[in-house]
Amino acid sequence: MTQLYDEIERYALVRNGCQELNLSDSVLRQCMEKLRAQIDLGLNPSTREQASVKCYNTYVQDLPTGKEKGQFLALDLGGTNFRVLLITLNGRHFDMQSKIYVVPKEIMLGPGEVLFDHIASCLESFALQHRVAKKNLPLGFTFSFPLNQVGLKSGILTRWTKGFNCANTVGEDVVQMLAKALAKRDTIKIDVVAILNDTTGTLMSCAWKNHNCKVGVILGTGSNACYVEKIKNVIGFDGDTSKPHVIINTEWGAFGDHGELDFIRTPYDKEIDKHSVNPGKQLHEKMISDVPGRVGQTSHHQVHQRQSIIWRSNQPQTSRAMELPH
Repeated sequence: MTQLYDEIERYALVRNGCQELNLSDSVLRQCMEKLRAQIDLGLNPSTREQASVKCYNTYVQDLPTGKEKGQFLALDLGGTNFRVLLITLNGRHFDMQSKIYVVPKEIMLGPGEVLFDHIASCLESFALQHRVAKKNLPLGFTFSFPLNQVGLKSGILTRWTKGFNCANTVGEDVVQMLAKALAKRDTIKIDVVAILNDTTGTLMSCAWKNHNCKVGVILGTGSNACYVEKIKNVIGFDGDTSKPHVIINTEWGAFGDHGELDFIRTPYDKEIDKHSVNPGKQLHEKMISDVPGRVGQTSHHQVHQRQSIIWRSNQPQTSRAMELPH
């Protein structure tokens, strides 16, 4: 009987400890309404500064038709690894060659020039390997960090996320920084024709297969979303007004940075944020991206500290595991 009571008590402790992570439909609707309000602020340049969800214009106004042809390079930078791709399109058929490269920790935290030199070196190696170094192929640059685009091939970095913190880059045009690094290498000719967020790339690639796709969402090292918006809802739109739509990069990872999510943030969320490289920033991203695993570890550790009965005394390895730094 004592063993049964122990089991019941353990279950109750775990259930109660996890209860604040379980959001009701009404709470989720409150989150939805708060997000919509921030989107409306972000779509208007005069109120964007007040918005945690910036809603940047991507200048991408046409979705793929599925009839595109040719060879293209792509660079996808968005985390501790980045990917270089050679894509051949022929109508509804395609071929893709790719390679993943690592961004060492010291480069993630070093000067921006070193980061882009590293990327250019890897691009050079890839282009030479696939014998396209001198073809002057167009390159699409997927840059998965908060970016204020001022044109299809021009984007100003607003801040770093995902553990990056490269000096002399915030406020700079990252396309120009990449082009400058590529220009140092006489062995390759590459034309950077567009910069986009990974959410925009996700939407575009899915729309190539399914023309009804209108939203792109990323849940990985970070989190973000983009969607197709009517240009009449984008105040002061400075793109092609003859086209009815444009893709908006929401940058919703920062949702909550102005306190909108304080009513659902748990002690575990606050602990994760406290030990991050950017405390108080990207709060929504930290709540829904790859961080929940660390939230789980933190919550288990705190429950264990409050009541060690959850783990039997003959399982010391479990309690030690819960004490590992997150």
